[in-house]
Amino acid sequence: MIFSWLNRGTPPGHSMGWFTRARRSLSCFFSRQRNPDSVKRQYPIVALVSDAIFPHHCGGREIRYHEVSRRLVSYAEVHLYTMHWWDGPRVYKDGAITFHAISPLYPLYTHTRRSLRQAMAFAIGCIRLLTADFDVLEADHMPLLQILVLRFVTSIKRKRFVVTWHEVWGKDYWRQYIGFAGFAAWFIEELAMRLPDHIIAASSHTAQRLSASLGSGASITVAPNGIDLEAVHTAYPDPATTDLVVVSRLLSHKRIDMLLDAMALLHAEGLPVTCRVIGDGPDRDELRHHAEQHGLDWAVDFRHDIREQKEVYSLLKAAKVFVFPSAREGFGIAVLEALACGLSVVTTSAPDNLAQYLVARSPRGTICDSTAPAIAAAVKVLLGNGQSSSPGGRPSEEVWLADYSWEATTDRVVAALNI
Repeated sequence: MIFSWLNRGTPPGHSMGWFTRARRSLSCFFSRQRNPDSVKRQYPIVALVSDAIFPHHCGGREIRYHEVSRRLVSYAEVHLYTMHWWDGPRVYKDGAITFHAISPLYPLYTHTRRSLRQAMAFAIGCIRLLTADFDVLEADHMPLLQILVLRFVTSIKRKRFVVTWHEVWGKDYWRQYIGFAGFAAWFIEELAMRLPDHIIAASSHTAQRLSASLGSGASITVAPNGIDLEAVHTAYPDPATTDLVVVSRLLSHKRIDMLLDAMALLHAEGLPVTCRVIGDGPDRDELRHHAEQHGLDWAVDFRHDIREQKEVYSLLKAAKVFVFPSAREGFGIAVLEALACGLSVVTTSAPDNLAQYLVARSPRGTICDSTAPAIAAAVKVLLGNGQSSSPGGRPSEEVWLADYSWEATTDRVVAALNI
């Protein structure tokens, strides 16, 4: 590209001399200094597609897009295509990122399951990208249907198509999730895996599961979720301390109900532990009722109002043990954050809980069976023998956490996008 630009205007059959090349290069350089917008136009244009964005919807993938997109602007012009989460015009600019609403805002969930209506509406909205200007398109893999449309769009426009894959559900889990219709959903998942030019896996274990379906020659880059270590280190502990804490979307597969059951067992044994549940989701009211049934409403602090990551870190540092009972997790960014904040972490050995592999790397990590008694026993050991963290204490350093900085993740994404 650079050499063809330098040779622009050179008669056919003639090569440009080094002096002419240098003169034109210097001329272009000083022209760019006078007109900064010309530099921006030289950047590749990246289209990011995700149906949910931070801070309107808070979860691991939303935080990932928020953090990576802020860093991608150093390499490209970034446009993010999503639902119409905000008030105001369909297109707006926040800093260096341009946001585009390509569909109306629909609830992501019907009761506790992903909404088929939302998935179809967002997929149809993705047709709008036929008129968008971009050099490479990167999309989140959920809720799958949009991957089919985006493959069509990128094929028509002859652009590179990359998809970030967080977790592979597989036939058995799809059947468990939606019954007989799970066969159709599994087929769509398997088809969608085969459509991108390249896949970015959110963990090495997700990459292995993708390779099991696609073969060892599949084009996959592992770019894990990250944490802002500087923000973690500078956050002060919240003055309201607690024994246990969890950060999670309130969904059935996150098994917060199991954590409440474990608390009830500890209370019955004469250990009146307290807990803070940070997050929101479709199961909010059901979990509050579950706590009341156990007589735990006074001991559980539900925080559905947290939007800033620094506030999350402060609340984490005010606890002793982080409990993560999720049955299905594609990565487990909350586990990394808890470890970086210096907490002891308990999670389960559920087969689809990939967060257990992060916990296994830490001397402060405990992996137990996916049952309330096992969680209660693990927590009791940590609280009873002094292995838990002291609220407000200085986080202990674990060198391996540096591998999960957002800068390192962004570098891998940039390489996968070929920009």
